[in-house]
Amino acid sequence: MKKEIAFIFDLDGVIVDTAKYHFLAWRNLAKELGFEFTQEHNELLKGVSRVKSLEILLGIGNVEISEEEKQKYLIQKNEEYLGFVNKMTAEEILPGVSNLLDYLDSKNIIYALGSASKNAPLILEKVGLYNRFAALVDGNDVSKAKPDPEVFLIGAKKLQMKPENCVVVEDAIAGVEAAKLANMTCVGIGSKEVLGKADFVFDDMTGFTTEFLNKLIN
Repeated sequence: MKKEIAFIFDLDGVIVDTAKYHFLAWRNLAKELGFEFTQEHNELLKGVSRVKSLEILLGIGNVEISEEEKQKYLIQKNEEYLGFVNKMTAEEILPGVSNLLDYLDSKNIIYALGSASKNAPLILEKVGLYNRFAALVDGNDVSKAKPDPEVFLIGAKKLQMKPENCVVVEDAIAGVEAAKLANMTCVGIGSKEVLGKADFVFDDMTGFTTEFLNKLIN
């Protein structure tokens, strides 16, 4: 018997790759503060809120600044990031995403976005996916960052689905942990070594074959 099922997608690294834009904006800020910020450092910011990311960045550079300066740099970083986002197009949708959404639509399976980013609605608009999601949960809806399951539990509530009937698609360790804490099935996108706690792991979104999806929903 087919069970009722819904999907909740993370945004960055799953639907689109805006991590590169975050990296450029954080790297430029670090340069301004007098230290180097590398791709390895950037891994520490995956799935983390902007405020926490700044704390991590300052820790890397061993820099101490006032609360007032922190607010200034948070705004500055976001404005630079938004400059990149505003130039995004549908070409930035990651391979496999459109096929997956088409499949879900064909089966009348609803899906939501569950992202820590306050810019999530803008990004979805820019790449032409905004109207396809039945619900959006972004940084404006949540008070607790992943690995707290809040973002996914709100997503399930908005979709009017039980958590155990939701499938989360995530690319970050904190996101996978949040999904499991929410009692949801989790598909990790990335490396098995890193995302081993997920129920299934694919290198990228093209792993969602019709065969896999049919098994998952039946």
